[in-house]
Amino acid sequence: MTTETTTAPVPVITTAKEKSGVPPILIIGVLFFIFGFVTWLNSVLIPYLKMACELNNLESYLVAGAFYISYFVMAIPSGALLKYTGFKKGMALGLLVMAVGALVFIPAATTRIYLLFLLGLFIQGTGLAILQTAANPYITVLGPPESAARRISIMGICNKVAGAIAPVVLGAVTLKGADELKVRLLTMDDVQRAAALNELSARVIMPYIIMIVVLLALALWVFRSPLPEIDTEHESEELLLANSNKHSVFQFPHLLLGVLAMFLYVGVEVMAGDTIISYGVSQGISLATARFFSTITLSCMIVGYLAGIICIPRFFSQEKALRVSALLGVVFGLLAVFTHGMASVLFIALMGLANSLMWPALWPLALAGLGRFTKIGSSLLIMGIAGGAVLPLLYGALADAYNTQHAYLIMVPAYLFIWYYAVIGHKIKSKS
Repeated sequence: MTTETTTAPVPVITTAKEKSGVPPILIIGVLFFIFGFVTWLNSVLIPYLKMACELNNLESYLVAGAFYISYFVMAIPSGALLKYTGFKKGMALGLLVMAVGALVFIPAATTRIYLLFLLGLFIQGTGLAILQTAANPYITVLGPPESAARRISIMGICNKVAGAIAPVVLGAVTLKGADELKVRLLTMDDVQRAAALNELSARVIMPYIIMIVVLLALALWVFRSPLPEIDTEHESEELLLANSNKHSVFQFPHLLLGVLAMFLYVGVEVMAGDTIISYGVSQGISLATARFFSTITLSCMIVGYLAGIICIPRFFSQEKALRVSALLGVVFGLLAVFTHGMASVLFIALMGLANSLMWPALWPLALAGLGRFTKIGSSLLIMGIAGGAVLPLLYGALADAYNTQHAYLIMVPAYLFIWYYAVIGHKIKSKS
């Protein structure tokens, strides 16, 4: 392998019938809003189900585990599915699968069976895997490659605005009076305790019924939308020559390193967003206050995305944005471990700022020059989202074994590898 100083461009989309650029971006923006809303509900579901189903830290973080492991299991099948359906029909199908996952929450809530909740989360993650396998490369190639991070930053704002809203909305319903309920549960007998927890579990039913209706309506809208199909199978003459000796996606080292960087990035992002409420409670902060912490984390990410839209590529490149973001992650991670109380929680929230430009930068860097391998490369990157299943579980195990604060040290080596990818890893190409 050799390292190169430049990356070959991702192929621009070709369509059977050219459309205006605005409607596709608007439609994909709505889909990214849905990604964010459904994904960041987990930050409330973790403390909510921990109480309703009487779980320890490790068990409660199976919420993130079941949701994100579906990306690993379903990413390659999603890529194969998209070759058959095309991107637009695949997106509509992904929304339908998400609606099925939301439907499973109804029997889960009425029976208070934790495995059913996890099944519903896995199915929802499966639908999102299909959606993301289609939507991310779509927005990546919907314009010049050097401004791909800017376009993905715009999508990121849609995603994170939804993510900031979701915990507040669901938390207002499911965690209302939770602090008082925790105290009362200590004095209840078994029958009273079961009744109180059943009532708590049932609170989630109506929000998920509304979600089912919205997802079904969106699936119909996307299916009937004017989204143009994109063709990643045909390459430019330059890419055709460069990839003439390529027979497998595994011949692109920069992609494989990008998948590992994606795995670690999603892991630390999910930790920052999904553990912060429970971590705040462990620092002596009430649930009534802590339920807003995920929204602060997501708001920090929105600030970072806005900076990306303004500055990339006008003032700095997506590679430089990734380098700086990774170093910020290291600094904030160490400060979170070595401070206490609200200050420590604040540094976890500031990781949202550090994480904000990683997703927009990783996609174009990892997909650069793949040509006809773009769809399978996208599937591998989606598999990397499984980091959101593994790292929070590792955090939960360390939190149970040691404490919730020192467990955050696992973030530091993750950020250091992302920094390595931004500096060196994305330049590594196979020999022609």
